Amino acid sequence: MAAIKSGERKTQILQMLAEMLEHPKGERITTAALAARLQVSEAALYRHFASKAQMFEGLIEFIETSIFGLINQIADSEASGIAQSRKVISLLLSFAERNKGLTRVLVGDALVIEDERLQERMNQFVDRIEASLRQGLRNALSLGELPPADDIHARHPAADLGDGSGSGQRVDSGSRDHRQRRQSNAGRVVAVWPGHHRQLRVRRSGPVRERLLPLHVA
Repeated sequence: MAAIKSGERKTQILQMLAEMLEHPKGERITTAALAARLQVSEAALYRHFASKAQMFEGLIEFIETSIFGLINQIADSEASGIAQSRKVISLLLSFAERNKGLTRVLVGDALVIEDERLQERMNQFVDRIEASLRQGLRNALSLGELPPADDIHARHPAADLGDGSGSGQRVDSGSRDHRQRRQSNAGRVVAVWPGHHRQLRVRRSGPVRERLLPLHVA
């Protein structure tokens, strides 16, 4: 049997960690449990990652690469600032829907008892997302899509993007209308980490168009 290459084994480890994060069962994921699921020794894990924190960093790098790669595509292909921001929000919702384990990393739930630097890195990720949304709103202001008196710095980036009204009214995230909008947005642009493929699958709405992007891991 051909030996598994180092890069392929790293990908397997990260995919299994992401899968285990989808079903936490209230327990901390240990390297012993991860090794057991992969049917390898803990020593085999540490031949590819110096620590469990480094494994989480591999997941975070995947999140950053996939999300910001798609945000850059949105910025390049969409002139409207409002449309840019809406598509970014749709992307985030879709990513969360399709990648539940990675979303636990993204929101910090899976990092509560892990190395503090991991949470700091995810905080920086959220800051970059907010900066992208604010940039979309600035573009909308410069294009006349928003009233000139609108204060972009004071507004929450996602405040007016749900219904296109531009009224400045904040949306209650728990309201029925907001939940329906989230459901209708899901699946328009989505980055998926397939369980048995070392690639990032990107799907768009409208006519079915798929292309595969390489999966980058630490």
